[in-house]
Amino acid sequence: MNRRAVIAMLGGAAAAPALLGPRAARAQQQSMPVIGVLDAGGPEANPNAVAAFRKGLSETGYVDGQNATIVYRWAQGQYDRLRELADELVRQRASVIVTPLSVAATLAAKAASTTIPIVFSTGADPIRTGLVVSLNRPGGNVTGAVTMNTELAAKRLGLLQQLLPGATRFAVLVNPTAPPVAEAVIADVQAASSAMRRQVEVLKAGTNREIDQAFADALAKRIDGLLVSPDVLFAQRRVQHILLATRHALPVVYANREDAVVGGLMSYGSSVPDLYRQLGIYTGRILKGAKPADMPVLRATKFELVINLQTARTLGIEVPPTLLATADEVIE
Repeated sequence: MNRRAVIAMLGGAAAAPALLGPRAARAQQQSMPVIGVLDAGGPEANPNAVAAFRKGLSETGYVDGQNATIVYRWAQGQYDRLRELADELVRQRASVIVTPLSVAATLAAKAASTTIPIVFSTGADPIRTGLVVSLNRPGGNVTGAVTMNTELAAKRLGLLQQLLPGATRFAVLVNPTAPPVAEAVIADVQAASSAMRRQVEVLKAGTNREIDQAFADALAKRIDGLLVSPDVLFAQRRVQHILLATRHALPVVYANREDAVVGGLMSYGSSVPDLYRQLGIYTGRILKGAKPADMPVLRATKFELVINLQTARTLGIEVPPTLLATADEVIE
């Protein structure tokens, strides 16, 4: 074979991948699993969550952009868009759909597909809300983690009582458009308030305007302290209700650490980053072949009490030393 023929052969071999490039690229994309994240809120609600999810995923050997692709769909608190967004992820052939901190998102994903594995987290009872048939053996294509944040409403009421020992009138703010969480929180708070012999009003808000009205109602009813339900809507409207609490000099306890960090008085709840890390680990395990039906629903084990002393001073509240001593974090 002469030199010119050899050069022509090598040139043809080099050109072949270029000619097959689109087909090869499609094959590579198909072999790389797609992880769909269907979030009822937005990335600003839990700013450390995405990094924590990726960390958990990486612990199982998957890295976004290298051997997996994460596709995010944010509903920004618009629950009526969840089914549409879930259908988008199904069309993109997601290998797993992750639905953090939202029963509504999980139900939308379940309605969109009965075969694609779904990894959820929720504060409400996943059996009662129809997500799984059992905590130890979920069955079907769904598994995940329980934050226990709705079950901790009674604990938050107790903390508020410790902070305000002379208080007699409390209220809880819930989102009526998310009934599973709202109903669980109300039941927990009412049981606790009955045992404490304290009156608890139920305030409802599903829009910005209704949040404003709820705080105005709390002021009119001379509420001494308020609990805010662990709901996606309230995470999305964090700045609004924290400013209202400051304006009305109303002591408020939240479920999410981020609320206390940005100016809320106090928060108690499960660690959101730890939860997202666990979701990442479960997602990676499923990509490796584990079946959701056989993966027990996890229960949160890490909880945080955060007190913002600066806000307490602004409200003229002296935090008892015993309460400060039990805090995991005190913001000066």
